[in-house]
Amino acid sequence: MNIGIVCYASIGGSGIVATELGKALASRGHGVHILSGDMPFRLGGYQPGLTFHRVESPSYPLFRGQPQYVLSLASKIVQVARDEQLDIVHAHYAIPHATAAYLAQQVLTARYPAHVPRVVTTLHGTDITLLGNDPSYSEIVAFGIEQSDGVTAVSRSLANDTWRELKVSCDIAVIPNFIDCTAYRRIEVDGLRQSLAPAGEPLLIHVSNFRPVKRITAVVEVFARVRERMPVRLLMVGDGPDASAASKLARQLGVADAVSFLGEQDSVIPLLSASDVFVLPSAQESFGLAALEAMACSVPVVASNVGGIPEVVEHGVTGFLHDGTDLDGMAASALLLLSDRQRWKTMSAAAGEAARTRYCDTAIVPLYESFYQQLLDERPDVS
Repeated sequence: MNIGIVCYASIGGSGIVATELGKALASRGHGVHILSGDMPFRLGGYQPGLTFHRVESPSYPLFRGQPQYVLSLASKIVQVARDEQLDIVHAHYAIPHATAAYLAQQVLTARYPAHVPRVVTTLHGTDITLLGNDPSYSEIVAFGIEQSDGVTAVSRSLANDTWRELKVSCDIAVIPNFIDCTAYRRIEVDGLRQSLAPAGEPLLIHVSNFRPVKRITAVVEVFARVRERMPVRLLMVGDGPDASAASKLARQLGVADAVSFLGEQDSVIPLLSASDVFVLPSAQESFGLAALEAMACSVPVVASNVGGIPEVVEHGVTGFLHDGTDLDGMAASALLLLSDRQRWKTMSAAAGEAARTRYCDTAIVPLYESFYQQLLDERPDVS
């Protein structure tokens, strides 16, 4: 198949999953074309069968904001679909990619009807739970979803949210996020751990884009509660609008000297492998890709019991789930894991096993291939 993947380039679950899906599909012999405004995070170097197409959006004083991005993207989809004979256009994140893909499909139907690609939209979370139900967007988002030839969501929770919030009536297939199990596993990093925790302290870790929904100040608060009971250090991996607030809070709570803000990292596997507990007190998570990556590196997770996280983290087995406001409970769970080494070993092993058993790319990518093929088999005959 020839597949076009439309995604955001910035760090975040949707862009990471879209990029990793493109790389996996190319490795399985498909022609993959990634369309984005910038080089996607984690795209990496050259790979046979994988091509990046930059979407250029000229800026004109007449426009307020960037409405031209939707038009530029639709135009680029038309161009690539025509030139590369795309079978599938896969839009990751509904806003505005589903709309742009629909517009491109209409142009292709009118001007190049011999080969019109099928449009797949994958819902990732905040495109529905945060932006999609905003009155400024809801009607057009719902329309774009319903006009797609196929729709997937990364969790059952997100599919239910979409039906409830946007009142769409189309089928939504649940295909979860995934990891490359050959890469995501715990590795030996004794030297790194020594540099991060010179006194041998346990390490808590948080990885995200530091946006308000991630509640990274709550991470610092949980950490401060744990540190009251035992020496421990915290790794904050990522960057975003709430980074300064988290740093300020660490100073106010007197724990700044034990918190390392490491910024964005191309590979988090060494840092996860050095860590003991992953902390994720998010207000909302459609899936929890960062939690899955931690589990794959045998790091138990302490997280909010929201959205799709319970579909990934099994309470008491691979981690602990709490009400998002229960910071004392999260701290207590982290302390339990850090103070009971046998319990940590059992949950660490269970976390790694769950990730490898349920979420490897070798199991999930074929689900997308089958989904694509089903849509192609249903394609109307235009001859």
